[in-house]
Amino acid sequence: MALRAVKPKNIQKRLKAFFYGNAKVGKTTAAIQFPKPYLIDTERGAENDKYVAMLERGGGVIFQTNDFEEVLKEVKSLLTEKHEYKTLIIDPLTILYDDLLDKCAAKGISATDKDGTSYGRHYKLAEKRMKNLYSMLLTLDMNVIITSHAKAQYQMNGKEMILIGQTFDCYKKMDYMFDLILEVQKRGKERVSIVKGTRINGFIEDEVFEFSYGEIAKRYGLESLEKECFAVELASDEQIKEMKRLIELLHIPQETIDKLLKKEEVEDFEYMSSEYIQKCITHYTNKIQGEAA
Repeated sequence: MALRAVKPKNIQKRLKAFFYGNAKVGKTTAAIQFPKPYLIDTERGAENDKYVAMLERGGGVIFQTNDFEEVLKEVKSLLTEKHEYKTLIIDPLTILYDDLLDKCAAKGISATDKDGTSYGRHYKLAEKRMKNLYSMLLTLDMNVIITSHAKAQYQMNGKEMILIGQTFDCYKKMDYMFDLILEVQKRGKERVSIVKGTRINGFIEDEVFEFSYGEIAKRYGLESLEKECFAVELASDEQIKEMKRLIELLHIPQETIDKLLKKEEVEDFEYMSSEYIQKCITHYTNKIQGEAA
C-alpha cells in the first residue's frame, strides 16, 4: 500500500472557545460582540436592554431555551441550513447540562434505583449526548463560544481540603473539547481572562490579558472570525439505513464501526457527513460485489 500522508498546511479554522467565570464578569457582553451572533440563552440573561441593543447592532438574534434536546435541534439546523450568522453562543451551558443530567436520571428510575443515579449511569448517558453536541459544534462552520458558571476548586492537602481557585461548573471534559479555554475574572473595575488551555497561536498558557472581544479578535484574527459560513450536508435517513444494512449483512464488528465513527468524531451515524458515510457505503458495497464475482 502506498503511503498516504501529506505535508501539513495551515487551515483557517473557526474559533471554538469556552469562557467560564462568576456572574457579571462580562462573559455574555464579550460573546455577543462577536460577528453576527446567534445567541442560545439558557437562563434568560440576555433580556435586559443592554444586551438587546448589542444584539441589534451586531445583526444578532436570540433563541431562549433550557432544554438540551432543543439546543441539539437548533445546532443541527445551524449546521445544515444556509443562514447569515457567524457566531454561535450557548450562554451558559451549565443550565443545559443540569437539565440533561436530570432527564438522564429520570430514564434510569426503577424499583431498585429510586432516583436513577445508581453507579453514575446518568452521567454515562449524558456524556453520549454531550459528545453528540460537541461533534456538531466541531463540524459547524461558525465561531462557537460556550460559557459556563464557575465553582470553587479544592485540593487535598494532607487530611484536609484546601481552596485552590475556581473551575467551571459544567460537563467535566469541557476543557478537552475546545481550542481556547478562558477563566474570566473581575478585578476591581477591570475584567481579565486567564488562559487555562490553548491550541491557538496568539494565546499563551496561564497568560492574563484584558477580557474583551477586541483583544481576542486582535489575537485570533478578524479575517477568520468574519468569514462567510457554509452549510454541511449530514447523512440522510436513506444512507443511514443502507449503512446499517451493510453492517448486518457483512457482520462488521463493533470495533470497526467505532473506528468509522471516531474518524468523524461522532457518536452516531446521524451526525456523520453525507460525503463520508457515502464513502463507507461504496467501500462495503464494492466489497460485496468483489466477493460475489
